[in-house]
Amino acid sequence: MVMSLSGLIDKLFGGGAKPKGAEEEYIELNLSEYEALMEREVANLYVKVAEIANLNELQEIRKEIYNGNIVIIDLSLMRRDRALVERVIRELKQVTEDIHGDIAGISEDLIITTPTGVKIDRRKIIGGKY
Repeated sequence: MVMSLSGLIDKLFGGGAKPKGAEEEYIELNLSEYEALMEREVANLYVKVAEIANLNELQEIRKEIYNGNIVIIDLSLMRRDRALVERVIRELKQVTEDIHGDIAGISEDLIITTPTGVKIDRRKIIGGKY
């Protein structure tokens, strides 16, 4: 028996036309057990997300950077105060220099800091190419 390539693919992967009126079946995932398991697991490095509105919040972000974590910082709450944004960025640059890490802008409101040994590649991957 000779089967076409498309017929073989349909047979292996369940392709082909679906009968009219056939509804997609979705499975509701309960991730609470997985999340509870992950909370107990210890990691050497965490990716933390921070939102900063004033200088008082900078100390906690510094602590996370010094602890060796990657921190993504949302500056959108300070966007109207350009001088404050520049001061925060200047201080974050100093922290990353102290630990020989890296810092880069992701967008107008987001920056990322990395610890020692982690560098940020500033080239964008577009369509699988740089």
